Amino acid sequence: MSALLLWATLAIAGTVTDAKGRQVAVQDTSRVLCLGGSVTETVYALGLEERVVGVDASSLYPKAATELTQVGYYRSVSAEGVLSLGPTVVLALEGSGPESVMAQIEAAGVPVVYVDEAHSVETARARIALIGAALDAASAPDLLSEFDADIRSAQPLKSSPKVLFVYARAGGVMNVAGQETSADAMIRLAGAQNAIQGYTGYKPLTPEAALAAQPDVILFTTGGLEASGGVQGVLSNTGLSFTPAGKSGAVAAVDDLLLLGFGPRLGLAISTLSQAIAKALAQ
Repeated sequence: MSALLLWATLAIAGTVTDAKGRQVAVQDTSRVLCLGGSVTETVYALGLEERVVGVDASSLYPKAATELTQVGYYRSVSAEGVLSLGPTVVLALEGSGPESVMAQIEAAGVPVVYVDEAHSVETARARIALIGAALDAASAPDLLSEFDADIRSAQPLKSSPKVLFVYARAGGVMNVAGQETSADAMIRLAGAQNAIQGYTGYKPLTPEAALAAQPDVILFTTGGLEASGGVQGVLSNTGLSFTPAGKSGAVAAVDDLLLLGFGPRLGLAISTLSQAIAKALAQ
C-alpha cells in the first residue's frame, strides 16, 4: 500500500496518520475548522457541513461556506482567531500556518490533521479518504465511489495543445506556472501540455518568456481573468498579444477552486478545462 493511501488508514479508533506522517488522535468531531478551500469542499461533500464552525478565505465553494466565519488565508491564520471559534479538530492543508501558530493551536489541546496539497488524482483521492477517516464519516465510501466514477467519465483532449497558465492578481501582477504546480497537473490531466518547460513553481510573466512558450491557449482562473481586465485586457498585454494564442484570441478561464483545488469535483474539473481549451481554440 502506498504512503498516500496509508495516510487515510485508521491506526486505532479515533486516530489517523496525517499527511506529515503523524499519529493524530481525534476524539471529538463536533466542531470542525477547515483551512483550505478543497478541505472545506470535501467536508461539505461528505454531508458534514453542520459541523463546520469556521473556514479560511480560500473556501469559496459551496456558496454556503462563504457565509461562515473566516479566519484569514490558510497560510497566515492567527491562533486567537482559530481558537475563538472553539474547534474540536482542525483540518488543514499542508502549508497552513505560520508553523508557530499551528503549534499554539495544538498546544491548546486542539488536534490538527494535515492533509496533502494534492496535485494528482491519487493524492486527491487519498485526501478525501483521510478527511473521511478523521471525521469518521460513514459517507466516505460513497463519495470515493462517486469520485472514481467522475474520473473515469472525464473527457480529456486528444490534440495536446500548448497551454500557458497565467496566475493573475489585482494590480497587474502576473506569474506563469511551471512544473510541479496544480496548474501544470491539471493541464496534463485535460490532455494538453504546459507551454512552460524547464522550471518548477511560478515565475513572473515576461514578454520574452511568453513569446518563447508559443502557447496555443492562454489559461486563467475566472478571478484572474477579471483582475486582468477580461479578454481584451489580456490581449493588450504586450507579452501575450504576440503569441499564437494572443493573435487568435484563444483565452480560456475556469473557476479558481475548480481548476486548482483538486477537490471532490476533480473529474468535473478535467472535463470543464478540456472544454474551455477546445472552445478557446475554436475562436
